[in-house]
Amino acid sequence: MKNDTSPLRGARRTWLRTALAVAASAGLGAGIPARAADQPARVLRIGYQKYGTLTLLKARGDLEKRLAPQGISVKWTEFPAGPQLLEGLNVGSIDFGTVGEAPPIFAQAAGADLVYVAHQPPAPTAEAIIVPKDSTLKSVAGLKGKRIALNKGSNVHYLLVKALAKAGVSYKDVQPVFLPPADARAAFERGSVDAWVIWDPFLAAAETQLGARVLADGQGLVANHQFYLAARGYADNNAAVIGAIVDELARLDAWSAQHPKEVAAVLAAQIGLSAEVTERAAARFAYGIRPVNASVVAEQQKIADAFHQLKLIPKPIRVADALPPAGTLAAWGGR
Repeated sequence: MKNDTSPLRGARRTWLRTALAVAASAGLGAGIPARAADQPARVLRIGYQKYGTLTLLKARGDLEKRLAPQGISVKWTEFPAGPQLLEGLNVGSIDFGTVGEAPPIFAQAAGADLVYVAHQPPAPTAEAIIVPKDSTLKSVAGLKGKRIALNKGSNVHYLLVKALAKAGVSYKDVQPVFLPPADARAAFERGSVDAWVIWDPFLAAAETQLGARVLADGQGLVANHQFYLAARGYADNNAAVIGAIVDELARLDAWSAQHPKEVAAVLAAQIGLSAEVTERAAARFAYGIRPVNASVVAEQQKIADAFHQLKLIPKPIRVADALPPAGTLAAWGGR
């Protein structure tokens, strides 16, 4: 992946070059002498979920190779979903991680001091409302009064809100059952819930292994961005490390977009799912890490406002408050 020569276009190319230059100037590039023996080793703590580019990065070990000359090691911690990951970031157990659209909003409303670093392009088909194969439910409108499993505060929470609104069903007229993915699948299989709102690769697994039917995915409803976030304190003091992470993710994204079967094979080994499942999920993922811009912030603000109106978060928030200072953005590659 390090030798990939796929072109990166326009502003994205400038952004990544700047990130690489900052990382190199701080001694994070290849060929820099190792740290002095009397310098303490540092640890970059990354939270990841059971899927996505960070999982690929962990499997490849490219980031460890990039940071090792500076005595920076990488510790990886797996989380079942975005809200749990950001709770880890909020309490100081991780420095960096990736989540969907809704978790940063819930975390910000809870007072977490986080910053948006970058995002993946929209992947609206990578999350969906599903029902068992023998369910009599044929549309989202039929969910009125039904029990729906989902991970509270995850990206699928907003998908459910938007899908219900489009179908003319009030959020108050359904029965959300808040469960993490593993517990939600168990409830789905035994018929304890009528529907499940879930993301890949759990979505692909339910379709492939259980024959689950999709009532609605995110098309025409939500963007389903994936965001990379950092603890503000860590980001403020380690701009070059953040730049190195972004650069490695960009290299990996460029390779992954051209090698879907290889991506699926790596993911299958990492997450314990079949190649059939991971290929299905990987086909719906959107590659191409990008800086967070004004339009993405505006999309996030709409989600935050909707959650506040439904009293899902206790107070209104301003998403722009979770952006880093302009100088820090420039150090990561700017906008």
